[in-house]
Amino acid sequence: MTENSFKIVYKLSVAVLAVLIAIAISAIVLAVVGANVLDAFYMIVFQPLTSIGHISEVLLRAIPLCIVALGVCIAYRSGIINIGGEGQMAMGVIAFTGVALAMEGLPIFIHLPLAILAAILGGALWGFIPGILKAKLKVSELLSTVMLNYIAAQLYSLCLRTIYMDPAGGGTPMSKRLSSSVFLSRIGRTPIHVGLIFALILAVLVWLLMWKTTLGYKMRAAGSGARAARYGGINVAFYVTLAISISGAFAGLAGAVEIGGVHRRMIEGVTNGYGFAGVVVALFGGLHPFGIIPAAFFFGLMKYGVMRAASQMGIPANMVDVIQGITILVIVTAQMIMSNTYLQARIRRNLGKLILTKKEREEIAQNRAEGGAK
Repeated sequence: MTENSFKIVYKLSVAVLAVLIAIAISAIVLAVVGANVLDAFYMIVFQPLTSIGHISEVLLRAIPLCIVALGVCIAYRSGIINIGGEGQMAMGVIAFTGVALAMEGLPIFIHLPLAILAAILGGALWGFIPGILKAKLKVSELLSTVMLNYIAAQLYSLCLRTIYMDPAGGGTPMSKRLSSSVFLSRIGRTPIHVGLIFALILAVLVWLLMWKTTLGYKMRAAGSGARAARYGGINVAFYVTLAISISGAFAGLAGAVEIGGVHRRMIEGVTNGYGFAGVVVALFGGLHPFGIIPAAFFFGLMKYGVMRAASQMGIPANMVDVIQGITILVIVTAQMIMSNTYLQARIRRNLGKLILTKKEREEIAQNRAEGGAK
C-alpha cells in the first residue's frame, strides 16, 4: 500500500471509529436516563431528514455554524486558535441592531449592506484585540478570547436591557422588531434565507484566499512555522493579527445573518453556542472550506435533532448539551489522532510487519542470518 493510500485508509478508519464511539457513549447516556435508545437515535439523526420543514430547520442552524467555522479555519491555518466566536458574534449582533435601529427608513439596498458591514466590523474589532495582544505582547489567544467572550456577553446583556430594549416588550429583554429593510430574503416558501447562499459563496472565497493567493500563502506560512516565515521575510505579527480579525469578521457576519434571517430582533441567547461549536465544525471539516460545509450540516442536524428528542421524548433538557459535548470530545480526540504523524507512521510500520508475505519473512530471516555470520 502506498503512503497516500495508507493515509486515506488511516483517516477514514479513525473517523468511522470515532463515530461508533460517539454513538456507543451517547447510547449509554440515553439508556441511563431511561430513554428508548433506538427511538432517540431515530429522532435525532433520521427524522429531521424526513420533510422539507425539518431540513429547513437543520439548514437554519447550519448556516451560522458554517460561517463561524470558515473564520476559525482561516485563523487556525494561520497559527492562531480563535475560541472567541461567541463574543465576536455577539458584537456583530450589537452593531447590526444598532445600525438597523438608528437608520430606519433607508431603502433596503442601503440599509441592509450598512447593517451587515457594521456587524462585520464589530466582529473584526473583537477579533483584532486578541490578535494584537498576541502579536505584540505574546498574550495567549486562548486566554484573551475567553475573557473577551465574557466581556461581550455582559455588553450584550447591558445593551439588550437598556438602549435597545423594546418599551412595549412587557419587561422581556429584547429589542423592538427591526425594519423589513434589514431582513434577509427567504428562499422560496421555506424559512431558509439567503444566508445559505452567503455561506456557500464564502466557502469558495475562503478556499481561493487561503490556497490560491499570495496573501493566503503568507498567512498559512505564518501558521505552519513562524521562524521559517520570518526568515523568509513574512511579517508574522501582521498576518496573525489579520487572520484573527478576519475570523472575527466572519463571526460578526454570522450574528448579522442570524438576526436578519431568523429572529429579526435582538434577543437573549441569540448566539446559541454557535461560536464554540464553530471551532469543532472547523476541526471536523478538516480545516478546509469544502469539508466545513457537510460538517456544518451534520452539527445543524445534531442541534435540531437533539432539541426535538428532548422536547418530544421527555429526555432531560441538559442531555442536549451532554450528547453534543460527547460528540465534540470524540471528534476533537479523533482530529488529534489524525494529525499525529508519529502515531500514524508507527501504526504503518506495525501493520507492515503483520502483512509481510511468507517469502518476504524468509528473505528477512536469511538476510539477518547472513549478517550475523559476517
